[in-house]
Amino acid sequence: MELLQLQYFLVVARLEHMTEAAGSLHITQSSLSKTIGRLEEDLGVPLFDRMGRNLRLNEFGSSFLRRVERALFELEQGKQELKHLSSPEHSTLELAVTTASTLPNILREFRKKRPKIQFHVQMLTTQEMVTLLHRGEVDFCLSSPSIQADDIESQILFIDPILVAVPKGHRLADRSSVTLTELKDEWFVGVKRGYGTRDLVDSVCKLVGFVPKYVYEGDEPARLGALVEAEIGIAFIPSTAKNSPDRIKYLQVENQELVREIALLWHKSRYISQAAMDFREVVVEYFAAMSRQKI
Repeated sequence: MELLQLQYFLVVARLEHMTEAAGSLHITQSSLSKTIGRLEEDLGVPLFDRMGRNLRLNEFGSSFLRRVERALFELEQGKQELKHLSSPEHSTLELAVTTASTLPNILREFRKKRPKIQFHVQMLTTQEMVTLLHRGEVDFCLSSPSIQADDIESQILFIDPILVAVPKGHRLADRSSVTLTELKDEWFVGVKRGYGTRDLVDSVCKLVGFVPKYVYEGDEPARLGALVEAEIGIAFIPSTAKNSPDRIKYLQVENQELVREIALLWHKSRYISQAAMDFREVVVEYFAAMSRQKI
C-alpha cells in the first residue's frame, strides 16, 4: 500500500466521481482507475459500488475512509509542525468565519502583535465550516453558532443580541423596541439559509407564528445595511455588525431571547503553532473587552 494510493482514494471517496477526481488530481482517468484498482487488490475487498463513471462508497470503503482520513491528517499535521518550527515568522494562519463583522478589528490587532504572519480567511456557511474543521484544514473558526463534536473544541466568546434594523423613514423608526409579531407583514433582506444567524432568526419567527418574507438573500452580511438604507427591506442584524447609525435605526426585540453565541472553534488534534496561539489570545481579549463595555 502506497501513500499516493491513499491520497487518490481520499479524493475519489469525497467526490464519488472518477472523472471529476481525475481532473482534481490532474491525472488521467485511466491512471486513477488503475491506482484505485491496485489499492482494492491490496486490501482484498472492493471499496466502491460502481455505476458507470459514478461511484459510491460501500461498507468497506466507508470504514476504510475514516482510517485514511485519520492517517493523512496526522501526516499533514507533522508537515505543518515542521514548517512552523523551521520558519516560525513566515507561517500562514488558515481561518474560516461564519460571522465576519468583528474580524477586521481582530486582524488589525493581531497584525500589530505578529506583523510577519500571513493569514487566509474564508467566509463560509456553518456546514462548509464544519467540513473544514473535521478535516483539520483550518487553524480556527470564528462561528455563530457554536459547534459541538467529539473532535472539535469550542470556546464561547460573546453573547451577541440580534437587533431589527429599519431605515430612518420606516413606520417603526421612532421606536426603541418591537415584538416579532409586529414584523410578520414586513419585507426582509438577509443572508442565505445555512448561516447561523439566518437559521436562528427563521426558527424563532416560526415559533411565534410567521415565516419572514425575504426579497433579498445573499452571502455577504455586510451588504445588508446598504439594502436597509435603500429601503429594500428591513433586516435582523447582530449588535456587533451595526453600521450607518445616522441612516439606520436599530430596535431591540421584545419578549424573545434573540441572541447568538460567537465561538472560537478548532480541531482538537490539529497542531497549533505559536502564531495560532497568539491569534487565539488576541481574539479572546477582543471579546473580553467587548463584554466589559456591555457591563
